[in-house]
Amino acid sequence: MTDQKRGDLLLPFLTVLSDAVAIEAAFLLSYWLRFETRAFAAFGFVDANTPAITGYLGGSLVIVVVWLLLFHARGMYAVRRNVTLADELVNVTKVTVVGMLIVMSAAFFYRDFSYSRIVFGLLLVIATMLVFTGRAILQAAERALYDRGRHLQRAIIFGNDELADKVFTRLERHPSFGFSIAGYFAGAPAHPRHRLHAAPFLGPVAAAPTFIREHHIDLGFIALQSSEHGRLFDLVAECEGLNIRFMMVPDLLEVLTSQVRLRELEGIPFLEIKGLPLTTWGRITKRAFDLVVSACLFGALSPLLLLISIVITLDSHGPVLFRQLRAGLDGSPFTMLKFRTMVVGADTFDAQAGLGIKNDPRRTRIGPLLRKTSLDELPQLINVLKGEMSLVGPRPERVRFVEEYGASVPKYLDRHRVKTGVTGWAQVNGLRGNTSIEERVKYDLYYIENWSLVFDMKILLRTLRAALSFTHVD
Repeated sequence: MTDQKRGDLLLPFLTVLSDAVAIEAAFLLSYWLRFETRAFAAFGFVDANTPAITGYLGGSLVIVVVWLLLFHARGMYAVRRNVTLADELVNVTKVTVVGMLIVMSAAFFYRDFSYSRIVFGLLLVIATMLVFTGRAILQAAERALYDRGRHLQRAIIFGNDELADKVFTRLERHPSFGFSIAGYFAGAPAHPRHRLHAAPFLGPVAAAPTFIREHHIDLGFIALQSSEHGRLFDLVAECEGLNIRFMMVPDLLEVLTSQVRLRELEGIPFLEIKGLPLTTWGRITKRAFDLVVSACLFGALSPLLLLISIVITLDSHGPVLFRQLRAGLDGSPFTMLKFRTMVVGADTFDAQAGLGIKNDPRRTRIGPLLRKTSLDELPQLINVLKGEMSLVGPRPERVRFVEEYGASVPKYLDRHRVKTGVTGWAQVNGLRGNTSIEERVKYDLYYIENWSLVFDMKILLRTLRAALSFTHVD
């Protein structure tokens, strides 16, 4: 058995073991907090007779099995090499909530033993925390092994143009994904300007099946142009019987990120290729989420906001807040707020200075720190509370640039079908500063067409991680 296959067996096993221990520990800790301490006495919860722990231990065994089965049903024990901690937290929370609903339903019908609702409430919170912590530790250990060249999956790339180069660059930049690129197949070597040119050129696509068989390749990334897709049928057919996965990268913006849906009107079938990004209920829930979270953040961060305001006032002459006209929902202009990080009037010299330059002399002394930590974006919580922005969405652009990009970048104006955001899917994926506008549009459109409240939470968690690692997300 290869080192990689041993890792793919060991890590899921350790995850199952970690989850089981975490759930059982959460159950025992919840029982202890409720009945063995006076933590809830102040709330009037005092029991003359503490229920026997044996009844809870018996129930805990059932709970462990139910939750492990739920984790398995969601595919959370498969090999998951590039799952972020934000995704993991969301998935763990989903499973524990569903599991708790099942357990409470069973307890309602089982009358031979009376379980405490407080224990169940504690169990939900503590189990989520402990399961996530165990998985985070295992993930850190797993990625440490990848960084040392252990348990890597051998992969190849099909293609030699910008798309294939992008795939290679991303995988090479993040060894913690757990892939080792053996080389690429294409009609000709990649252009010297591409980083892919440094990887081994393995020959034409027709030679791939033999190479895959001889070198035990685990994964193939297909990044061919649409004109070359005819080769894929032969490639897949010749790889029958081989344990290899193929993952295909869309090569055209016209391959819409939206899900094509079948609609029927009076017996006539229609393919809906573009729908509304948010339903009425979706707009209500997103707005409610924005109000609750932004209000809580504004209240919790108010001392920090006051401190930053004082420092800016002492650091340089001018107002604390920087106001700039940006395009929002449906392209309507609004005044976006930021903490001022440059000298007064600096924005009028953007064209001369150049956007996104390093060591910009127009910045104040405190400006670089505020931008590096993204603290300069915090006043946009006011924009969110006013309904001008959302916590998550495409980043707002200046009105004059919207007109320029709208005329030259395909589908750019589709970004304005939803409210602009303090952070966005493009930004947490590294597309900020002087990165490609076309690439940002693709990520923004993906977010719009795949929006969910869970997706917003995931982006916010990744934004928090970026801020704590001092990575600016604008």
